[in-house]
Amino acid sequence: MDRLTRKELKTDKFAQEVSHTVEFLEEHRRQAMIIGAVVVAVILAVLGGRYYLRIQKAERQQALRQAERIYQAQIGPATNAYLVFYPTEEAKKEAVEKAFGEIIQKYPRSEEAAVAKYYLGAMAIEQGNYDEAKKRFEEVAASGKQPYASQAAFSLAQLYAGEGKLEEAEKLLRELVARPTELVSKEQATIALAQVIAKTKPEEARKLLEPLRTERSAVSRAAIAALANVPKTDQQ
Repeated sequence: MDRLTRKELKTDKFAQEVSHTVEFLEEHRRQAMIIGAVVVAVILAVLGGRYYLRIQKAERQQALRQAERIYQAQIGPATNAYLVFYPTEEAKKEAVEKAFGEIIQKYPRSEEAAVAKYYLGAMAIEQGNYDEAKKRFEEVAASGKQPYASQAAFSLAQLYAGEGKLEEAEKLLRELVARPTELVSKEQATIALAQVIAKTKPEEARKLLEPLRTERSAVSRAAIAALANVPKTDQQ
């Protein structure tokens, strides 16, 4: 077979491949268009979803800021246009519960809802309603919304300790020592744990507090104060 024939054969083969490719594209053009449309739709959905989430987050944060203003409101006649005032404590309480309640109802699984529940728990403590406070703190602690969950767990431990439920308080505080957050430091949880177990496990309480005596001033002062309340053992 001469070179010309080989060249012709190669040219024919190339033409056949092109023809097959064109036929394939023609046959699958609709499928390709559908796939392309789906990909574009997914991209647009993702971008739209992110935009929507940003708007939602902005709305949640604005609602939370407004609720916090109400929580910090003063009682009495309005004397400042930039502050919120209520005529009575009862009126303020109703406004606070409504503002935070709306956040919880509208955005139940959000971080802002966790913060709202914590605020309601704190207000319950101020009013001496410890059962309501525990309920709110338990909800936040169980939500997994860190670092707010850790703060709620810490507050819950304080309530348990105040009620004499030392085992429950100890369990929560040991978990916080093992997994500190930006709102509940390891040192803070350690000092609180030592205070809770001071009477039942004084030796361990001292071991927890002694290393903190040389920490930064605030931690050192708290550790020294806690050490002063740890009962001495027979060996001391």
